[in-house]
Amino acid sequence: MYCPFCRNPDSRVVDSRMAEDGSSIRRRRQCPECGRRFTTVETTSLSVVKRSGVGEPFSRSKIINGVRKACQGRPVTEDDLAMLAQEVEENIRASGAAEIDAHQVGLAILGPLQKLDQVAYLRFASVYQAFESLEDFESAIALLREEAQLRQETAGKNGRSKAGAKGSR
Repeated sequence: MYCPFCRNPDSRVVDSRMAEDGSSIRRRRQCPECGRRFTTVETTSLSVVKRSGVGEPFSRSKIINGVRKACQGRPVTEDDLAMLAQEVEENIRASGAAEIDAHQVGLAILGPLQKLDQVAYLRFASVYQAFESLEDFESAIALLREEAQLRQETAGKNGRSKAGAKGSR
């Protein structure tokens, strides 16, 4: 690591701390030549391989910009978009791969977006999964309804079992 002040190619690590989200390490370094201190941030690299075969660094802002279009006119805040992008990045990094296909990034967006806003999810999925007919929309909506009904039934069963347990004491 070159010293940003005197360009000496050597430096000594004085302090290391992990970032709050655990995604990077902040290091305080000192140059043995000029004695000045500077900070570096280390992160693992994650590359997205596009359809053309070209790789580029993963970018949360690209996730946010792509999803923002699907969320136009919906009650979704910038904070919601930032949290979605963070969740997507965490899910991708959890896979342990240093490179990921752009298509896989899109698939990783679908789950968190569905939880955030179902209309935005349908908009994004319609473009991402190349819906070609009304039947494609109908089947996606039917799947969303089935999942919502399952969640409702599960929540109802959990509520009844807790109420029944309290009444039996």
